[in-house]
Amino acid sequence: MPSPKCIFCAIAAQKAPAEIVAQDDAAVAFLDIRPAAPGHTLVIPCQHYATIWELDDVASLAVMRLTLRVAHALRAAFRPDGLSVMQNNGRAAGQEVLHVHWHLIPRWHGDGLRLVRGPAVSPDEPLPEVARRIRAALPTA
Repeated sequence: MPSPKCIFCAIAAQKAPAEIVAQDDAAVAFLDIRPAAPGHTLVIPCQHYATIWELDDVASLAVMRLTLRVAHALRAAFRPDGLSVMQNNGRAAGQEVLHVHWHLIPRWHGDGLRLVRGPAVSPDEPLPEVARRIRAALPTA
């Protein structure tokens, strides 16, 4: 269900302006209004999900299918040297619009764009223990 105050829900419903580059019944891709590079595109599910933790299998598959289509289109249209695909969840991770979305940012050698990654930290737990905890928490398929 759309969220009445969500700008991305309004874009998906075509009730707010956006440069839509691709869409289907379940997902929409549109240009970012503050692009980090030419062609910077956002891909969203049409339904409102605030974060990745709320997505269901159907919506996540629809978003990934459209993400792949747009990635190929960006490659053909701009001939970038690479492509950054980013997705943030929650304000602590830098998510500005609380409607789950993926950024597709064409990249070129020497473009100067820095997608910040903090300094590497030593884990408090040994990596095998961290992996064990994650495996134990995985839902069954």
